[in-house]
Amino acid sequence: MTSTHQCAQDFIDELSAQATPEEASKRAKHFAGDDPENKCLGIKMGDIFKLAKQYVQMSLEQINILLDSPYYEIRMGGVSIMDFQARKNISEDQRKALFDLYLRRHDRLNNWDFPDRAAPHVIGQYLLDKPRDVLYDLAKSDDVWERRTAILATAYFIKQGESHEAFKIAALLLDDPHDLTHKAVGSWLREAGKIDEAALRAFLDEHASEMSRTTLRYATEKLGPASKEHYRNLAS
Repeated sequence: MTSTHQCAQDFIDELSAQATPEEASKRAKHFAGDDPENKCLGIKMGDIFKLAKQYVQMSLEQINILLDSPYYEIRMGGVSIMDFQARKNISEDQRKALFDLYLRRHDRLNNWDFPDRAAPHVIGQYLLDKPRDVLYDLAKSDDVWERRTAILATAYFIKQGESHEAFKIAALLLDDPHDLTHKAVGSWLREAGKIDEAALRAFLDEHASEMSRTTLRYATEKLGPASKEHYRNLAS
């Protein structure tokens, strides 16, 4: 599926040509990581995704070069190419290689939207029919973005009608110190509840008192007013 004819430098050149100072200012504020060497070119997300889709045949070796970049948008381009590849009908070996690259270079996926972009298909889809111990390791990581990957990967399971892993990972992350983790956990509890509301209610009955207000608000978003009030009272 992949080809070395699509090279990282060509992608970088095409992407960089779309940069604007106005967008660079917006993008710098969007970056929530604490990497002091991170830089922003100033490119709209839709333009990154559009170009990444044109480079879906890029080899993993070339994608790895994109992940080395100090520029946020170039790394996002690499992650987006990985996501587009994972969504295709690829071999098990190719899927495993994407999975391994994502985990090996997680140090370069240092903002909230890297896991959001690729963890469901690159990580979750690969693990659908496999042991999922790696998600529990990620959930216990000192790195906030690895913890985010753990919960975002369950999005693919939920899409396939399976909610139990999301509840298990969420339980490990309830006392997470980072607000962006609270939002992710609450969001995917809500999504898991869409396919199994009884399981969501059971989870809330057990854990509402431990949950941050943010997590609880996101998790109960689709419940009725009386249920929201009930769980807010349990948490207070």
